[in-house]
Amino acid sequence: MRSAASRIAVTVRSASRLVLGTMNFGSRTSEEDSGAIMDHAHEHGINFFDTANSYGAQQGEGLTDYIDLYQMHHIDRDTPWEEIWEAFSVLRQQGKVLYFGSSNFAGWHIALAQEAARSRHFLGLVSEQSIYNLMSRWAELEVLPAARHYGLGVIPWSPLHGGVLSGVLRKQREGLTGRSGSGLWAAAFAEQREAVEAYEKLCAELGEDPAHVGLAWLLAQDGVTGPIVGPRTVEQLDGTLRALEITLDHDTLAKLDETFPPPAPNGAKPAPEAYAW
Repeated sequence: MRSAASRIAVTVRSASRLVLGTMNFGSRTSEEDSGAIMDHAHEHGINFFDTANSYGAQQGEGLTDYIDLYQMHHIDRDTPWEEIWEAFSVLRQQGKVLYFGSSNFAGWHIALAQEAARSRHFLGLVSEQSIYNLMSRWAELEVLPAARHYGLGVIPWSPLHGGVLSGVLRKQREGLTGRSGSGLWAAAFAEQREAVEAYEKLCAELGEDPAHVGLAWLLAQDGVTGPIVGPRTVEQLDGTLRALEITLDHDTLAKLDETFPPPAPNGAKPAPEAYAW
């Protein structure tokens, strides 16, 4: 009999390397265009779609017979894991959900969840959906090591940091705007403008679009299953597929580390080595 970790690994390997996010569907993208994007994604081997009951594409009832992977959006600090796994066990027995995952969990939350599941002889979590990109690398300290230890797939959300890593300076020169021009993303851009300039210069030297390089970097990270991309058009999806063809060599990866350093003085190391010695 396979161990829980190996069964999880089998499940993760069956997923495509890019995840189609549908946050824009129904709001910024019409129903017709949303359908075209999904069809096009499936034709190109993308079999992992990410949605939520608050997205425009999910505003109706009875849209699915069951959920392949149900991910908790945030940690529930008030409910014991024994109760959570009891409820999830019922959902799985009823055939409503096949697998369960987490989102925005700390590494120790993942450990608590998995050990509670182990005590009930339950499969536990199979994935963690976390913010992770070149500009936000905190997951490297404990989330990624915990996910690797327990066999969870990692699904980065906001892989381009709200568009800041998609070539924001070039877009500004061309008179284009996006989410990176407002809110938290604008603050991130203002704080790291020099790094973003160096990043776009490096991408230009590579002859690649910054968005594709950002996704390729994530795909090169140990434990990452696939980043969530959110194209608004079929053309944007086609461009995103280029990331699957890019291989970043050692020198390029080192330059990216210099531009966007890991979140610790001791470099790209997990906790506690990252800060203890």
